[in-house]
Amino acid sequence: MKLYFSPGACSLSPHIVLCEAGLHFELDQVGLDTKQTASGKDFMAINPKGYVPALQLDNGQVLTEGPAIVQYIADLVPEKHLAPAAGSMERYRLMEWLNFISTELHKTFSPLFNRKTPEDTQNAAREILTKRVSFVAKQLDNSSYLCGDQFCVADAYLFTVLSWSRHVKFDLAPWPAVVAYLERVGARPAVHAAMAAEGLIKG
Repeated sequence: MKLYFSPGACSLSPHIVLCEAGLHFELDQVGLDTKQTASGKDFMAINPKGYVPALQLDNGQVLTEGPAIVQYIADLVPEKHLAPAAGSMERYRLMEWLNFISTELHKTFSPLFNRKTPEDTQNAAREILTKRVSFVAKQLDNSSYLCGDQFCVADAYLFTVLSWSRHVKFDLAPWPAVVAYLERVGARPAVHAAMAAEGLIKG
């Protein structure tokens, strides 16, 4: 498999999951402005959507969208318990979290990265993030990870998205449970390995 990624972007989530899964994979960095990969490929020919992540499977197919990719990887190694069994209520809870992170957190961070975003719009995004992070904090007050005491693919996604807070100066200090959670997830060997491979931290 080959993961097309951009350092620190949402593609860090499936990168972490691949490391957690212990699967063999290659990396190919994408220039989001040029749409060219480090290996010299036209990324638009690989993923016409033009954004990461994209996972090229061994049979040549390409899977896109982070929540779909991480569940695919988890299902390749069920013994790792990165996702509950398909069809179980616990699996639907996982999908519930993945959708929440994608629509309510990920997309709300997006305007804060754009210098052209009007100040009023940025302030509105910060207000929404405050409410959404408060919701997450309540869950983490009672459990080590989003779905209980077992790390799952949703944690890789949440860790990735909330890590953006320092880049947009969104202070997480009001939520000690969230700060502790990020430290806990960040200390996992697979998370450290993925971040080091992307040049986000020292190896």
